[in-house]
Amino acid sequence: MVKQKNICVIGAGIAGLTTAKVFKARGHNVTILERSGDLGGVWEPARSYPEVQTQSPKDLYRYTDKPMPDSYPEWPNGPQVHAYLTDYAKHHGLMPRMRFDTTVVGMARRVSGLPGWTLKIQNPDSSAAQEDYDFVAVCTGQFNERRTLSISGEDDFKAAGGEILHSAQHTDSMLVKGKKVVVLGGSKSATDIAVNSVNAGASEVMMVYLEPVWRIPYFIGGLINFKRILYIRAQEEMFRAWGISAASRVAHAIAKPLVWANWRGLEVLLKFQLKLKKCDMVPTGRIEDGVNCSVPIATPGFFPMVADGRIRAIRGTFQRYDGKTIVMTGGERVDADVAILAIGFKLGVPFLPDAFRAKLVEADGQYRLYRFIANPDLPDMGFVGFNSSFCTVLCAEMAANWLVRYADRQLAKQPTADEMHKNIDMMLHFKRVERPAASVYGGLCVAPYHFKHFDELLDDMGATLRRRNPLAEKFTPPDADAYARFLASAPDYRVFAS
Repeated sequence: MVKQKNICVIGAGIAGLTTAKVFKARGHNVTILERSGDLGGVWEPARSYPEVQTQSPKDLYRYTDKPMPDSYPEWPNGPQVHAYLTDYAKHHGLMPRMRFDTTVVGMARRVSGLPGWTLKIQNPDSSAAQEDYDFVAVCTGQFNERRTLSISGEDDFKAAGGEILHSAQHTDSMLVKGKKVVVLGGSKSATDIAVNSVNAGASEVMMVYLEPVWRIPYFIGGLINFKRILYIRAQEEMFRAWGISAASRVAHAIAKPLVWANWRGLEVLLKFQLKLKKCDMVPTGRIEDGVNCSVPIATPGFFPMVADGRIRAIRGTFQRYDGKTIVMTGGERVDADVAILAIGFKLGVPFLPDAFRAKLVEADGQYRLYRFIANPDLPDMGFVGFNSSFCTVLCAEMAANWLVRYADRQLAKQPTADEMHKNIDMMLHFKRVERPAASVYGGLCVAPYHFKHFDELLDDMGATLRRRNPLAEKFTPPDADAYARFLASAPDYRVFAS
């Protein structure tokens, strides 16, 4: 018999919603704490820049039990994703369990000695409270705390009428109309904002970035949806993964010339399709060495705008502000009315005590998480949404289903602490030595190993179904409906109130 627990889910984004749903479905008491005034995480309207849309197609950006509406385009926009998440929360009865404008500011093990944690909470009225929970699911994800950039001259720039915004603060395209806009960063958010600024009527648009990176268009060669090339098991198997057998290593060695030719062919195609030479944005590294969660999708219109001068691309970064001029590291000076910092977010768990954070994060920033979800030295706790990927929603849902079983000790292969530590050490070696590209985002990037990650989770859960027919499994992207069947094939159980 599994006892009912009081569960705290921290965060009401994609990961928090599916985690709350699966714990609730098992019969646990669930409370969702969200520091913002609305659900959705990065898709909350107050955090979304104009014309934001998903990087993944809608059939890869959905929960297993809820397709996106047929009326949605292949790549839904921000308001559509937010509406989808809101509908999901209402459908599963999660809204009454949410407490908005409520921030977790600290936590400690229960002084009573009972399992679980005491959370220090700041309520909407700024009052403080302490609440006990048997299990805590941290679902704050990869995009929680904004990165900041502090350089000299900011006050003078603002005093002269300039504005400095993080990309998450840029929610109104009218802000840039008729103005000189400088976007700092090389991510998809940076290129999205640059293109949107041109379309919104900015008088000048500049994008400042460190170095060119490979970007993938929505349709490779103008014809093939990129999900049919980069999201399939056949492509994933071109990368040597962790824990493979000696026979698999030999197979990889034999196939190496063919794999090399595959990537060189893709590079040639991308150079031609995106006009990278004309834009002076040809990356120096090999495309396969950088395939991870930071590979951006090419914003439609970005490269044509760079090619014809509507967007001026400058290599470097900000050195200082000088009045309403921004001075670059290379000495170049550009006049600006608005500086938009598309510099991303900091990965972290600020409310976790230092002693526990030291057990979670290594000195080089790599996270010690078994299956990207749990750490044996942090009992009664798990992390969902930290397994960053190209198919974010499915990854979060798979992790949530694994975590509830881990918390209830209902995994078919419930790991011991020693087994978890050994696996974590093996994975850290893989990321640091065998595939350094896997070290991005604190080593929490699943891509390009989605299928292998899902295979491991399903095996742990005891699922009797794990694969579609061989042809579909090899040459089509992950299918949410299929994974619904796979999850349903794992042993069922319910918890009982004590």
